[in-house]
Amino acid sequence: QVQLVESGGGLVQAGGSLRLSCEASVRAFSYLAMGWFRQAPGKGHEFVALINWDSSTKYVDSVEGRFTISRDNAKSTVYLQMNSLKPEDTAVYSCAAGSVAYRRGSSDFRDYAKWGQGTQVTVSS
Repeated sequence: QVQLVESGGGLVQAGGSLRLSCEASVRAFSYLAMGWFRQAPGKGHEFVALINWDSSTKYVDSVEGRFTISRDNAKSTVYLQMNSLKPEDTAVYSCAAGSVAYRRGSSDFRDYAKWGQGTQVTVSS
């Protein structure tokens, strides 16, 4: 059974940092693209970052330079290091796994097959 389990969310003041983790029990994890998305109250899924099997990355403009996505294939885990957090970063953050080995990741949430339950990130001003 495929499972994605996020951790590391919490409450932080503006300018602070958090590190999210997503441990995946997914076959062939190292060959899959992994993505982070977020959803604020009343809004749809917003793409945040992705990392491909070759560790190439892509970010939404609003987090470029502040967030860093990385992966540890030995631990089947993907991370999202979030620095210089802003109140507008407040959302539920979810990780997602692609379904096809070696396929480049997408910023469209509909292209991801498996999702975690999400972890709440709240940034106070």
